[in-house]
Amino acid sequence: MSQSSTLVIGIDVHKNSMAVADVAQEHGAEVTYRGTMGTHQGDLDQLIRQMPSKATHLICVYEAGPGGYWLYRDLTQKGDACWVVTPSLMPKKPGDRVTTDRRDAMPRARLARSGALTAVDVPKVEDAASRDLTRAREDTIRALQSAKFRLKAFWLRHDIRYTGRATWDPAHLRWLSAVVCPTPTPPIVFQAYVRAVHEPTARLQRLEQALQDQLKSWRLHPVVEALQALRGVQFTVAVTMVAEISDLTRVDPPRELMKCLGLIPADYASGEPRRQGSLTKAGHAQARRALVEGAWAYRYPTTVSRHRQLRRETPPKVIHDIRGKAQVRRCQRSRRLVSRGQHPTVVTVAMARELAGCMWAMAKQVPVTPYSQDA
Repeated sequence: MSQSSTLVIGIDVHKNSMAVADVAQEHGAEVTYRGTMGTHQGDLDQLIRQMPSKATHLICVYEAGPGGYWLYRDLTQKGDACWVVTPSLMPKKPGDRVTTDRRDAMPRARLARSGALTAVDVPKVEDAASRDLTRAREDTIRALQSAKFRLKAFWLRHDIRYTGRATWDPAHLRWLSAVVCPTPTPPIVFQAYVRAVHEPTARLQRLEQALQDQLKSWRLHPVVEALQALRGVQFTVAVTMVAEISDLTRVDPPRELMKCLGLIPADYASGEPRRQGSLTKAGHAQARRALVEGAWAYRYPTTVSRHRQLRRETPPKVIHDIRGKAQVRRCQRSRRLVSRGQHPTVVTVAMARELAGCMWAMAKQVPVTPYSQDA
């Protein structure tokens, strides 16, 4: 039997080390554990040199994690194939509770050879930059919400009441600067909580401005502009969706996009009985959250504001046609679900799933600049 020229390498990546195992592509070949090594550039060169000389084609496999995609980019620049697999879809034995570097690296090589692993789409550098901005914006919003909650809790403890109508408007901010506490200690705490609100607010404005500047030179800028023609899809929803998924048309049919977003119900059909559960919530949580946020707009009657009319003037006619058909379809389905007595949250999630399909159809009609060679 001749030795296969293709070698599958399973890697268990940590912060400062990598565990490596390899197996030949031919059937019946044994998995070889190569031990651990570092994560520097010289260590990657050593990894390639350790492979058998007859292996002319290498396929490296590792799990996606907090370390990002630097290993994928380094290996692909060397001309080798690399798969980044989803940890949640890794086959595992129910009774196997022993986890070591060796027991993690060897099954990855074996499963990759058999084709039992699902590789994720690795974003290019410019797409990852936009994704980092959208995620930093979302983290800042959560920090701002927590800071406001702590400040309101301080008011409640000290019976400080604001008599105005709206909070966090200019009148409310002027009132904050004039609050007087009875003892010296509470003002120190109060001003610390106020600064904790102002700092994320300023950071949020900087991030949103950076998103606007990044969008001007981004190759997916036409897609973001076209998606804003949909009702409920403003700039932040559109840019978050595109930054998380990158190319919306890389999956076909659009139901696969809904599956990637975790917007399909869980299905239990073992035997004759069949039961559908709640959403799978698998995949891109940030994009799913943005879609659901935009879908809440369908609670209100259809009106065309001046801002929305300006957003609709930019896309071409084919985008307007898709938007019009989608609007009629979603309105009819929303009224039908409400008349059946469905919970408003269920109706909103159904509208978010419909929005994902409409976005996929729009992205198919928008020309996108291809990647540059060095991206």
